[in-house]
Amino acid sequence: MRLSPFRRARARQPSGVTGTARLDRRTSTLVGRARSGDIAVIDHVDIDRGAATALVESGVKAVVNVAPSISGRYPNLGPQVLLDADIALVDDVGPGVFTAIHEGDRIRVDGASVYRQDTLVGSGTLQTTETVAAALEASKEGMASQLAAFSANAIEHLNRERELLLDGVGVPATSLAIAGRHVLVVLRAFDYSRDVRSLRTYIRENSPVLIGVDGGADALLEAGHTPDIIVTDFGDISDAALRCGAEVVAHATSGGRVRGSDRIERLGMTPQVFETNGTTEDAAILVAHFNKATLIVMAGSHASLLEFLDKGRSGMASSFLTRAAVGSSLVDAKAVAQLYSHRMRTWVVLLLALLAVALVAAAIATTPVGQEWWDQLRVWGYDAEAWVRERVG
Repeated sequence: MRLSPFRRARARQPSGVTGTARLDRRTSTLVGRARSGDIAVIDHVDIDRGAATALVESGVKAVVNVAPSISGRYPNLGPQVLLDADIALVDDVGPGVFTAIHEGDRIRVDGASVYRQDTLVGSGTLQTTETVAAALEASKEGMASQLAAFSANAIEHLNRERELLLDGVGVPATSLAIAGRHVLVVLRAFDYSRDVRSLRTYIRENSPVLIGVDGGADALLEAGHTPDIIVTDFGDISDAALRCGAEVVAHATSGGRVRGSDRIERLGMTPQVFETNGTTEDAAILVAHFNKATLIVMAGSHASLLEFLDKGRSGMASSFLTRAAVGSSLVDAKAVAQLYSHRMRTWVVLLLALLAVALVAAAIATTPVGQEWWDQLRVWGYDAEAWVRERVG
């Protein structure tokens, strides 16, 4: 059977996913340039859920990873997030693709193979739900060693920053008064957009101080809120967020080095500097806590041990200790949202009250006394109408 010209043209079209290549060894940097329909080429061992969520939101339709997305060290959550969003994930293609492909090239991902202008430039492993599930199950065996490393890192961090964690030594005093107020800290990581949406009533009724952590400042702006304070290392944050008028606290590592010092100079900023070996998230929590916040609500943050390990870096031990130091004043946004979702709104209470009054009135109207009251009301109504007509006439 002969094919029509249209079907022959379709038969000649290459299979797989085609798009513009965006390359970066730092996933957090790449997502700032990625556009809908692009193909991300990254070098990211053990893709965590936060990085995967950022890739999904950038609109990429395929991810080519030079490294293994699941190394087996621990059960990381990112690969399944990509697959759930119908993003093709090709793993472990090797470092050669970073020289064979350039930013802006049109490339094609077909199964486990990567092509540039119909030339094969790399081949790896196509991840599926089944392969990811099997790899995650196998990686649970690596949890013991990760927990041991986690504990060692926690002890090391406590010895290094004991005065900061226990007494707040080195925490900058903010210009904005935080004492006695609620603080909402937003990270652009785990389910952050859902967390912020679910807190609309809480934000409206409590007017908390809004602290954006790096890209969390952009998340607040996207949700229609202006951050009051931004705590950042100037990596994963837009210029628009930095110029929104918020008070900026620069997160510096030991020695006072700020990763984004060049952006500080370019934007003409003079932020306060907070030196800590912990994460930027830790710095934001400590700023809120030692400036006497009564409640710190975390949106887009991690809560479970698996989520701590999912970040795959020793800094997660510092986050664990920071939470221990802050104690009961720190709560997760999902818990706050649950309280507000199960609480009756004011208009609902008023409507129920009016309905109850109407039902009582209807019941009374069926009695002899109620009939007398109704007749008297009608008489008063007629008198009032006559009085109005006299005045108008």
